[in-house]
Amino acid sequence: MSAANWLGQDNTYLVDAGNGHFLHPEVLSAFNKMQQAARGDGIDLCLVSSFRHFEKQCAIWNRKWRGEAALLDNNGTPLNPKRLSDVEKLHSILMWSALPGGSRHHWGSDFDVYDKHAVEQWSGKFSLVDSEYCEGGPCFALAQWLEVNMSTFGFFRPFREDKGGVACERWHLSHKVVAAEFEQARSLASLISAIGNSNIEGKAVVLSHIDEIYYRYILNRGVNYKR
Repeated sequence: MSAANWLGQDNTYLVDAGNGHFLHPEVLSAFNKMQQAARGDGIDLCLVSSFRHFEKQCAIWNRKWRGEAALLDNNGTPLNPKRLSDVEKLHSILMWSALPGGSRHHWGSDFDVYDKHAVEQWSGKFSLVDSEYCEGGPCFALAQWLEVNMSTFGFFRPFREDKGGVACERWHLSHKVVAAEFEQARSLASLISAIGNSNIEGKAVVLSHIDEIYYRYILNRGVNYKR
């Protein structure tokens, strides 16, 4: 595996999962089986987001850095970017959105899910936040179903709990076997090179905090990370 694979810059192995989504072929096969099983239990399990290229992740990052997209605290409450220092803004973005090159969505092994039918019947505005997957939310039944059944199909939640890095994401699933290959290929040096050659906003701040970003958020060791 090359650095470009895990960085999301060269992913020619991906296959079409429909509706604009792409996944690793092994992952798509497992997802289709899980989707069929969920629908048999009355859960309309669908993809919200799947593979994202490095440049797509960079565009998401830049919109948030410029204040064109919402910044949220760990409870999903909007923040005022004008009141944040660059370092505070950096951490608020990383809580919910990965640094380009550091996203598990670059691999085709990871994706976000929702209960499409339940959300369409819901009166609220769907924003992919934790409360929507807790009791009273439209995807609560889905979250419970996944807790019981996802491992049968080879999936797990990489962001099951908030360790002081990435926020809890009950909707984010990862294929354990396929993702492990990418996890082992990650390196700080390759990430630094990719960021240095990118058009990311706030590059100087990112690079000055890259060690912490890598261990705390990308490896998700949380606020008490160790190298």
